[in-house]
Amino acid sequence: MSEALSFPDFLRGGWHHLQFEYFREGVEICRLVTGEPELALLRYAPGASVPKHLHVGLETILVLEGSQSDEYGHYPKGSLIANPEGTTHSVSSEEGCVVLIQWTKPVKIL
Repeated sequence: MSEALSFPDFLRGGWHHLQFEYFREGVEICRLVTGEPELALLRYAPGASVPKHLHVGLETILVLEGSQSDEYGHYPKGSLIANPEGTTHSVSSEEGCVVLIQWTKPVKIL
């Protein structure tokens, strides 16, 4: 990336105009910064899930809309979650959600 990104009113939906693409069944991605670390938006359809995976690096998530859950809790809009290197979990979203996610290394699906 050679220039700064700016999203006015990001927390109030300033990202709604961005393009998403297929990531995995029920989940779409909008890549904001590629490489390591990577910064993206993930949009989960209602009922979507991501199977159990290992964090090879730090993953940080901010829930922007809806909510998501894992084995450790339920995270509504406004929740900040940090999954350190070496942790595992699976993620689901009963109602659907959009999260801002940054990871330092890709996860390993278990």
